[in-house]
Amino acid sequence: MSALPLSLALTLTPDTEATVRDWLAVLQTADTAASDFDKPLNITAFVDGRALACPMPLLKTKVALRSLQSGDSVYVLATDPNSCADIAAFCAQSPSLDLMLSTRTNTAATGSNTTPDSDTIFHFIITKTDSN
Repeated sequence: MSALPLSLALTLTPDTEATVRDWLAVLQTADTAASDFDKPLNITAFVDGRALACPMPLLKTKVALRSLQSGDSVYVLATDPNSCADIAAFCAQSPSLDLMLSTRTNTAATGSNTTPDSDTIFHFIITKTDSN
């Protein structure tokens, strides 16, 4: 499996960058291949919505999107299954957003495949596009 075509922005704090890299490594072991992306991703924001009930992951995502420039992406993690529908609907209704990735893993950041199904992590990568 080849690496996902992405870069991390220099604006991410070292701790946030490490967290994002850890989760992207987990994502690499899932069924996500680089061929799923037609252009490189530039992740400039990260939303950790794990253990937050809806609508908090979506609200935090909206706040993060405000600071993004066209072509930048936000990486979102959530554990509430309702976040899937909320975030997907929000992106579908927003012409300036592309939901580049929406997947889930049953794997903890440690790479353990023994976590219970209640520890499902939903991953989203949302890219801001021109709003023309």
